[in-house]
Amino acid sequence: MVENGDYNGGSRSREEQEEALVALIEHRTREVKNLRQRISYYTSQLEEAENRLQDSESKLARLRGQTYVASSRNCLTDEPKTIKMERRSISPVHRNEGSSRNQHHSKPELLIPAASPRISQPMLLQGSSAKASINSGSQVSPSVSTHSTTGARVKTDKPQRLFTEQEHIEIKDRGTKRKFEQKEHKELIPLVNSSSSPCLVRCQTNNHISSQHKRKLRSLALCPVNDLLFVTTALDGMVNLWQVQSKGLGASLLSTTDCLSQKQRRWPEDICWHPDGNSLFLVYSADGGDSQISVMNLYKKQGGERVKFLENKPHVKGIINSIVFMPGEDTSFVTGGSDHAVVLWSEKDSEGIWKPKALHRNNHSSAVMGVAGLQQKHTVLSAGADKRIIGCDANSGTVTYKHQIDSKCMSVLPNPCDLNLFMVQTGTAQRQLRLFDIRLRQTELHAFGWKQESSESQSALINQAWSPDGMYITSGSADPMIHIFDIRYTANKPSQSVRAHQKRVFKAVWLQSLPLLISISSDLNIGLHKLLQSGGRMSAVEIPAGEINHCSNSCSRAWFLIGIGTVSFSTQGFLLLYV
Repeated sequence: MVENGDYNGGSRSREEQEEALVALIEHRTREVKNLRQRISYYTSQLEEAENRLQDSESKLARLRGQTYVASSRNCLTDEPKTIKMERRSISPVHRNEGSSRNQHHSKPELLIPAASPRISQPMLLQGSSAKASINSGSQVSPSVSTHSTTGARVKTDKPQRLFTEQEHIEIKDRGTKRKFEQKEHKELIPLVNSSSSPCLVRCQTNNHISSQHKRKLRSLALCPVNDLLFVTTALDGMVNLWQVQSKGLGASLLSTTDCLSQKQRRWPEDICWHPDGNSLFLVYSADGGDSQISVMNLYKKQGGERVKFLENKPHVKGIINSIVFMPGEDTSFVTGGSDHAVVLWSEKDSEGIWKPKALHRNNHSSAVMGVAGLQQKHTVLSAGADKRIIGCDANSGTVTYKHQIDSKCMSVLPNPCDLNLFMVQTGTAQRQLRLFDIRLRQTELHAFGWKQESSESQSALINQAWSPDGMYITSGSADPMIHIFDIRYTANKPSQSVRAHQKRVFKAVWLQSLPLLISISSDLNIGLHKLLQSGGRMSAVEIPAGEINHCSNSCSRAWFLIGIGTVSFSTQGFLLLYV
């Protein structure tokens, strides 16, 4: 009997080892499959990168040839001119302060600061009589001057820098470069919903600074030319311009500008940067005949207005919910409002004259909550509270994409790398975020979301942002959390969640120049979250802990598992084998 018992025990032990190995083989088979997909993906990316490199090299060769021809022609002229060309930093600020002061009365004033993160003291903008340097844990002086829009002309104190015409040209060149880079396409759609385990983003530190706003925050936007500059808006109507300092450990408040509307003194509902990074565009409400769009100029000539309100009022009623600039060479922006309308604004000349054209007013039966521009066929996407997603050709006004989902839409956000991929925020709990391919109609690529503890309702004030590589989405929440989603993760939940504030988080955006997340919250603070490199994937084979007895066979099984991986217990009562 003893021999039979030993035999039966040994047989069960072998069966258990066999089951564990089978599970391990299945897991590693999936791992091999995913790696093969990655190899195929990166091979195609390498080929595209080589083609882009060759194209850039040929363009450089052609440009040098044109420069040589132009130089030869200049040498043959009767009155040759000697021009000293100095290559400068893309940043609009130079270190030559003496020459700046000498040219005080002939050159326009600088309203955009230098972008060097090494500067420990903040720069004053024109019109500022006090400055606030904010680091984590420090108190800020409340005496921050504001720019008022009540008068036609903004009074200024001593200018700190001068903004030369050459620097203005450099910003224009940087904007052109940004648009050219946007055309590069990376195929990310095959990676969506392809991995059973997420790749984690590790948050190293969480620092908080006062937003210096008196009422609830509304918007956060990074400068497209220099993402160390960002702006925040709030219900107090003020627009605060900030500069990241100390490699992401703090930020300096550079200016505060009163941007309340002229008649009803309403706060801006949404804000976006001009692609050149020299001005901000804000939207308001169409009710009461008030101004609908304002332009806050960071570059202006002496005596000009800091905030200019556009005369045209194409929206007929309600709040204007969204504004965004279109990608591409032609400078234009789109607005979407509660009057169901989507309006395209085009710049007519260099004097800041913008002409609106309604792309459509009847394709949505309810408020347009979000708009976005796609480079794909110059398409304008709009998402509405009527559960519809509409794609419209910006040139002809023809509807090229139409999809109706099961929940109201609250925003739409194109992927920064894959020109066909876009995200829509919806009102369905635990399925708030949906991914779509503009080429596929009536097809949802993936859906994920989060469960809120403090509120069941989904707020349109909660916004999302893509990571620069297009692989992750950050989202705010009614809870004090930043949710991070890996689009490759097959689960319908966040790949991780970071407790970032004391109250609800409205938005968290990624910087490209630094491993940093910036967030805003209803606790009136700005969060600076320094990131480490993305961690590796963590895969696990789950074994119900209830199957583990206190007998010798279970002990041998546990030791066997430890021999091929790392073992720990999950909160759900599973023994996790990490391989």
